[in-house]
Amino acid sequence: MNADGLIVVDKPAGMTSHDVVARIRRLAKTRRVGHGGTLDPMATGVLIIGVNKATRLLTYVIGSGKSYTGTIRLGVSTITDDAEGEITASTPAAHVTDDEIRSQLATQTGEIDQVPSAVSAIKINGERAYKRVREGEEVSIPARRVTISRLEVLDIRRDADVIDIDIDVTCSSGTYIRAIARDLGTALGVGGHLTALRRTAVGGLALSEARTLAQLEEVAPDVVTLPMAAAARQAFPAREATSEEARVLSHGGPLATVGIDGPYAVFGPSGDLLAIVSEREGRARAEIVLAAA
Repeated sequence: MNADGLIVVDKPAGMTSHDVVARIRRLAKTRRVGHGGTLDPMATGVLIIGVNKATRLLTYVIGSGKSYTGTIRLGVSTITDDAEGEITASTPAAHVTDDEIRSQLATQTGEIDQVPSAVSAIKINGERAYKRVREGEEVSIPARRVTISRLEVLDIRRDADVIDIDIDVTCSSGTYIRAIARDLGTALGVGGHLTALRRTAVGGLALSEARTLAQLEEVAPDVVTLPMAAAARQAFPAREATSEEARVLSHGGPLATVGIDGPYAVFGPSGDLLAIVSEREGRARAEIVLAAA
């Protein structure tokens, strides 16, 4: 039986998240593979892959905060707000000062209402926004509330009429980094798009423990890098259960509350992952049971 667990993949540029899932299915020799949070083909870095039972943890991974490094180019706009799309406008940006760049980026920190890129996977009336745009439709996507807890400028470089800005971002799930680039360019009146993006962390899972596809090829089919229990200890607060609590939980029964903000992972006396639990209405109830009776 193939192992259950997560893999932190360092996704290469040029592949879709679905391409990576297909590759892992082949390497792990199992169909039960999924990913936690899409990365655009242009982007590289942390893509969390769940194998077998661990695919059930991915719904929590998708909602985790994320960190990125990226490069914004001012002076050029594209239809996709990144380097993959055709150029829609070029405006000399040489007059824009470093202080103007920093102050406009500062307005995009904290809780903000961000309009996702029109060329995105968001569904509008049941159809992906990017499909509607590519069919020539004007697409209007409503703003959504996101939190950008950190937006640091690492470097500003100038080359004739364009300015490249390296940024480091920590944000809530659902934040579009290319929308940050677009909105900065709009605010400064010169247009902007994202030319590079690397995801450095998803929740507590970071690039430091990521493996490239080439590294995973070498160890196939033993590609799981974080077995279920280890993955859950990194991704959730933990509660240790007694043998009686483990028995009750494995049958789907509730436990007494212990005051942990959920969801949290419950582990049995032998260290195995039993369930993901939330406390509500005075009881601790399983959202998913992973070690059924």
